[in-house]
Amino acid sequence: MALSAAWAGHFFFSSVSSAFASDIKGSKLATGTEKLINDVTTWLMILSPVVSGVLIIYFFIRRSAADEMDQKKWNNRIIAAVISCIGAVLGSATLNIIIGYYK
Repeated sequence: MALSAAWAGHFFFSSVSSAFASDIKGSKLATGTEKLINDVTTWLMILSPVVSGVLIIYFFIRRSAADEMDQKKWNNRIIAAVISCIGAVLGSATLNIIIGYYK
């Protein structure tokens, strides 16, 4: 029993071949992820101002039809939409800059 286990261990370790990892920069996973992030950030930079503009127009219309107490709420929503738009554009631009260093 011990002899067959020794032969099995010898056979197992002698038949293992070496595997070398390829460069991760050239792998499909890395290049695909890089292209995906570039595409998403580009679309985010285009869509976020458009969506924010539509929401701001909607908030202005709703504010004009609201009473004095509700106008304060709509003003806060307008400010939140503007800040969110600025944050989305800056965030996607920052990601584009970071990804640009890896090219």
